[in-house]
Amino acid sequence: MAGRSRGANEGEGTTAGVSERLMFAYGTPAEAAPISLPEPRPAAPETLPPGDASGAVSASSGRLRKPLSRISLPAFRQSIGAAAAAELDRGIGFLLVPVFLAAGVTYYFSLTTEPDLYRPLAAVALMGACAAASRARPRTHLIFVAALFCALGFLAAKVETWRAATPMLGSEIQTRLTGRLVTAEAMANGRVRLTIDLISTEHPTLRYAPERVRLSARRIPPDMTAGSTLTGYAKLLPPTGPVRPDSYDFSFDSYFSGIGGSGFFLGDPKLIAPAEAPFGARMASAIENAREGIADHIRNTIGGSEGEIAAALIVGVRAGIPEEINESMRRTGIYHIISISGLHMALVAGTVMFLLRGAFALFPDFSSRRPVKKYAAAIALTSIAAYLVISGIVVAAERSFIMLAVMLVAVLFDRAALTMRNLAISAIAVILVSPHEVVGPSFQMSFAATAALVGAYAGWADYRAGKTTAPPAKRSFLGFASRRLAVGVGGAAITSLIAGSATLLFAIWHFQRVSPLSLLANLAVMPIVSLIVMPFAVLSALAMPFGFDGPFLYVMGKGLTAMIAISAWISERSPVDAVGLISIQSVLLATIALVIATMATTWLRLAAIPFALAALLAIPHVRTPDVLISEDAHLVAMPIGGGELAINRVRSNEFTTDNWKRALKAEEVVPPETFANGALGVADPVDLPPGSPFYCTGDLCIGRHPSGAIVALAENRDSARPACGFADLIVINDATAYNPCRDPRILVVTKRQLARDGSAAVFFDTQSATAQPTVRYAVEKPYRPWHEQRKYAREARGLPPYKKPERTGPKPAQQTQ
Repeated sequence: MAGRSRGANEGEGTTAGVSERLMFAYGTPAEAAPISLPEPRPAAPETLPPGDASGAVSASSGRLRKPLSRISLPAFRQSIGAAAAAELDRGIGFLLVPVFLAAGVTYYFSLTTEPDLYRPLAAVALMGACAAASRARPRTHLIFVAALFCALGFLAAKVETWRAATPMLGSEIQTRLTGRLVTAEAMANGRVRLTIDLISTEHPTLRYAPERVRLSARRIPPDMTAGSTLTGYAKLLPPTGPVRPDSYDFSFDSYFSGIGGSGFFLGDPKLIAPAEAPFGARMASAIENAREGIADHIRNTIGGSEGEIAAALIVGVRAGIPEEINESMRRTGIYHIISISGLHMALVAGTVMFLLRGAFALFPDFSSRRPVKKYAAAIALTSIAAYLVISGIVVAAERSFIMLAVMLVAVLFDRAALTMRNLAISAIAVILVSPHEVVGPSFQMSFAATAALVGAYAGWADYRAGKTTAPPAKRSFLGFASRRLAVGVGGAAITSLIAGSATLLFAIWHFQRVSPLSLLANLAVMPIVSLIVMPFAVLSALAMPFGFDGPFLYVMGKGLTAMIAISAWISERSPVDAVGLISIQSVLLATIALVIATMATTWLRLAAIPFALAALLAIPHVRTPDVLISEDAHLVAMPIGGGELAINRVRSNEFTTDNWKRALKAEEVVPPETFANGALGVADPVDLPPGSPFYCTGDLCIGRHPSGAIVALAENRDSARPACGFADLIVINDATAYNPCRDPRILVVTKRQLARDGSAAVFFDTQSATAQPTVRYAVEKPYRPWHEQRKYAREARGLPPYKKPERTGPKPAQQTQ
């Protein structure tokens, strides 16, 4: 009775939520306001005569002037200081540590020249000394601490670059190689992609051979496994640069992945007697063979495209997924399901914890005396560690494992799991281990989505912390089920909307595409993935050692069939997703807005609004190229209006063409029209209407941009000379050629320039018909370490392609190394 009367006095049946960030605030509580007696109320004014409103206006203006007079610059500064102090008390300083580290990393990779190691070391020492000396001045101390973390991020990136030191192949060459197989992945086109650690090369012997290469082959011996020693004649190619300026840099990724070259076998590779391998290589080969065995078992059990996707979800082998399925998932915004990341790690950990908590519940005596939640968290941590190893330890999985491991360890120590602080810890770990990932799309999009979700959850918790809610009214089972369903669907929709909004500009910057129907696709697919696909994938993995995984894989395959069908249906109805280029300024402003909105807990989060608006306004502040040229001078593209993209070759590189289509917002590719040699006269290009595609005859192709500029493509200097009389841009596919034109208004781009500086973007001056076009190359000099190999290419040195000399004497004896 006493308890009931006390509850009635305080508001019976009400509950109050407590915000975690307010509970664990580091600041001291504010002093209580002194108690004061109420002031006597002034006498009421005399009643005004009817029709005289001057007194009322005077009184109302006085009431309005009083609050307005409080809004002054000193008061505003004092409010900012109080809010900033509250933010520091709540730990925002630690949350900003990965932000400043990432800023230092980004600055390092944006430099045009490679700095010496002593410079970041000196900067770290100087900022550390200044931070220690300024402890008596809090504001100055915070500035120096922020600069210190920026310098540490810069130093971490420099150390990683120095530590990688990947030897890169400088020029295209054919040689016989002998190496140790690291991985073998069956691709959807029927070929096999092999990653090989080189042991030796011969005919010719490479003096500066890379340590690891990635080659494709038509067939491999059936008994070839990871760790096998193989040999074969192969064509090796140096790592390529970006397909256009500001695009994805393959050389950058290859350098930090340890891949020094790529290419293909000219025949089928053959097995030879194995060479002695170090212990680490043997362990890696054993894990890779286990992965391949599991993948083959999954493919044979499920079959079809579903088997390939299931193998990708369980062991991370996704090279065999058909491209049409990949494209449909990209258009619908659900491709993140294929890449092993936080979603899969969380579902695996959640499924394991759910099964263990259910098993512990069967033993109430044990569960009541033991911390079974911690037991389940520890076993879940072990499970995702095994999942990380069996999935190939890719970078995205590493980052997700760190994030989830921090959360599970927090559960072991009775701390809240899903907090911005834990996210900051995982971000710091990833930045220090792999700094180059900061400038990649995977790091940016995953952390942006996670920060937005955690920040939105924390903000909602803060909002509900002071709210009182009455106990829910009694409902029927149907009403209860419908309410839970509506809450679940609404929560999934809001989650997808928040994550999609946080990653939108990053996706546009890196991929020039959006998924207009991603919200619908995720709402339709995620229940299948969360309730059927991943739980039964975990169950099949647990039952696989005992041979009872067949039924679980069958159910998983049916779930994947439904997912593929939904993705294809929505993809067919999805509008064009290419949105073109956006400015880097908009991405940087959006990043600042996201950091402020997710990390601030006071009214200072409103400062994110002007940055977000500025990011939206800066989106179109980028100039779209008028012509794009590949770095090998083989492919040239030009938008000709009407959503059409004219190219100079009937058969073109599909990846490059798709990238250019999205960047230039083109929907259809127009191949060239070919004429007999001499059928197209030299005077004809002047009469071509603007927006004409390429017309090719002999060694010369001619097209006209909608601005009126004429583009000519020549195979050598002799065929380019006639174009000097009418062309504005001439591209010569010959490294030995030089400028054949005397007119300085004509822009000539040779294969030697492209080999040195990478792919090019050309811009025509629409204001002046006599001005020379401007060109921008993808690679700047002096070269950074991941582009150093470009200076050694034969084309960059003005030499013709290498031709293997014919042997006239007897075949030399086989040399062993």
